[in-house]
Amino acid sequence: METEIGPRFKALREHAGLSQRELAKRAGVTNGFISQIESNAVSPSVASLSKLLSKIPSSMAEFFAVDEPRPDQFFSRKQQQPEIGRGKISYRQIGHYHDDRQIGMLRETLAPGADTGDEMLAHEGQECGVIVQGELELTVDNEVVTLYEGDSYYFDSTRTHRFRNTSDIDCIIVSANSPASF
Repeated sequence: METEIGPRFKALREHAGLSQRELAKRAGVTNGFISQIESNAVSPSVASLSKLLSKIPSSMAEFFAVDEPRPDQFFSRKQQQPEIGRGKISYRQIGHYHDDRQIGMLRETLAPGADTGDEMLAHEGQECGVIVQGELELTVDNEVVTLYEGDSYYFDSTRTHRFRNTSDIDCIIVSANSPASF
């Protein structure tokens, strides 16, 4: 599982109760640099990351430690949920480590303007989800509907479909599919 430096660094900083400005002051860097790291706009050098972590305090080994669930563990922390999306769409897979996973479940985040693409999707199975935050434009076959927080969907995945976030805030969805495809 690849470690995402930005979100992990931000969570560590916030857990330590430090603002970007305070950490920047302690480390002798600009708070803009810290903001860029946290948004994954820049990748810090090993020396810069080590310097910043020492002010939190945390070690490089602790920062990059992979925190995988035990085989008998029935829950996972956010950092244990692998990122299988890319670009403007984040897919955090639930239950990735379960040996006999029969349910495909995701925590999806579509950034403003995110879109599954111009080409409509279609595959075997069924999928469903509930909008936790924001709004989602969902197209199934030729029908387009906008769903809002608390709304849900359920359809046969053989029907052509497309997901878009047309709002100016992140759209967060908890979704499931069968058969488990990821």
